[in-house]
Amino acid sequence: MSSERLAALLDEYAELEKRLADPAIHADQNTARRVGRRYAELVGLHKAAGELEQARADLAAARELAAEDASFAAEAESIAATLPALEERLAELLIPRDPHDAKDVIVEIKAGEGGEESALFAGDLLRMYTRYAERRGWLTEVIDAQESDLGGVKDVSLAIKTKGVPEGGNGVWSRLKWEGGVHRVQRVPVTESQGRIHTSAAGVLVLPEAEDVDVTIDPNDLRIDVFRSSGPGGQSVNTTDSAVRITHVPTGIVVSCQNEKSQLQNREQAMRILRARLLAAAQEQADAAASDARKAQVRTVDRSERIRTYNFPQNRITDHRIGYTAYNLDLALAGDLDGVLDALAEADRAARLAGDTELTRR
Repeated sequence: MSSERLAALLDEYAELEKRLADPAIHADQNTARRVGRRYAELVGLHKAAGELEQARADLAAARELAAEDASFAAEAESIAATLPALEERLAELLIPRDPHDAKDVIVEIKAGEGGEESALFAGDLLRMYTRYAERRGWLTEVIDAQESDLGGVKDVSLAIKTKGVPEGGNGVWSRLKWEGGVHRVQRVPVTESQGRIHTSAAGVLVLPEAEDVDVTIDPNDLRIDVFRSSGPGGQSVNTTDSAVRITHVPTGIVVSCQNEKSQLQNREQAMRILRARLLAAAQEQADAAASDARKAQVRTVDRSERIRTYNFPQNRITDHRIGYTAYNLDLALAGDLDGVLDALAEADRAARLAGDTELTRR
């Protein structure tokens, strides 16, 4: 256990506590929210350190008394028995956590191989994440969506956020960060007349939503094009050039948005996605330079690169990275994802305790 790291974090906790007690900080809600999130991340550490310090003090007192009165020996032994668990808990909290755990996210879902069936499955994933968010009391917002002819989605961006400061600093990212990759479905499509089981896939990308202070964007690096929004099958949605496409020239990242009725609103939504993508790209570069990153989320919707399989005939959901299998697919698609997400979180915790910074993804 690093005493220097513990001391530094406890000092940071004390400083954050002072800042939050100052009414002036609440004049800037973004700053107050950011400071509040960091404070929430350190509350558990502060409590665990206090409990361990108190237990050690109680043990010292009990042993001192036991030297004069043997009846206190049992109490000293009882207190001593609690120390290993308290020390283990504090050591776990001292392991550097994911810096984005308190953040909200933008989930992008793209249909892949499988045509209309893939678009329908992408729509199923959208509903699954929306329902899971509802269970957690989170807020959801569809930033942009391109629907398919049969009611699925070809491409959708969904913002998911907590209400207020997340407890313990555990925001949406801390739960959904492992969802990025290719999700494969095996079922009889509605378009299949012979009753044969088909396999198709949809890609999911999860991005921590960036705040203005996280990413600096030079307006001169942006190329902004406007065009006419269109619906399924090329159907015109409106007759004005309200849709916006933003290209970040230095990185080549392209974001488009057409859901809103005004060009200004579409531009603001596109900028949200662009900031999130730039933050993710910067984080990947930093991780690669330090050789200390998670494996990149799968970005190509190739069935062979799947992270999870949804098998309808068997009502089975399988996460291939950790060997998790459950036969409750119907419940999972209804938003009951805690089983697989808890298993992923536990695998990540075990990996971090073992000194491995990567959760096995395959």
